[in-house]
Amino acid sequence: MIGWLQGDRIEHWSQGGRQGLVIACAGVGYEVQLASRYLQPLSAGTTCTVWIHQVQRDDGSSLFGFPDRRERDLFRVLISVNGVGPQVGLALLESCSAAELIEAIIDGDLRRLTQAQGVGKRTAERLAVELRDRLSAWSAQRESDRSDLSLVDRSDLKSLPIEPDPLQDLQLTLSTLGYEDLEIRRAMRAVATGEEVPPSDDGDGWLRDCLRWLNRPSA
Repeated sequence: MIGWLQGDRIEHWSQGGRQGLVIACAGVGYEVQLASRYLQPLSAGTTCTVWIHQVQRDDGSSLFGFPDRRERDLFRVLISVNGVGPQVGLALLESCSAAELIEAIIDGDLRRLTQAQGVGKRTAERLAVELRDRLSAWSAQRESDRSDLSLVDRSDLKSLPIEPDPLQDLQLTLSTLGYEDLEIRRAMRAVATGEEVPPSDDGDGWLRDCLRWLNRPSA
């Protein structure tokens, strides 16, 4: 089975609603299907690296590509659910980032899940019921494995109006207090969209407001 490819980007292809890249490795061109949001970063330059999930059927083999192992592994978790095939799994990852998708499944956010092409209410419910506990544990393990990475590197937090050093200190403090990553990110976004947002360099103010949100009566 093919799990990873590194080679020269030969061309972009599209057929129907599907698209991807042809990647040349050791004289062989591999046709890899990708979500459109992956194409731009992978198309920047002649050489690209992709993590692969290979689907083998009687009529041939299909390769699905991802920019990193985390998204490839999440794709594999998604398609383990009955009724969720590779195209639906890719559509889910197309509709939002991996972090947002995990959060939507854990929270049972059916409205968010059904925004993906081919995902109806029943499929969204099945995803939430079957994967809620599994993804909670899976996400926690992946965060532990990536503990050397700064929270500043997380794409879903780059737009928050807080400077990098206070942001990292805030995450570490809330983690020490026992809050999980998803709770922390939700609190940060809630504070960032509140009526009175603390100054970007006021780490104590952000911590105070995050704790107030996390301990609100409705939580």
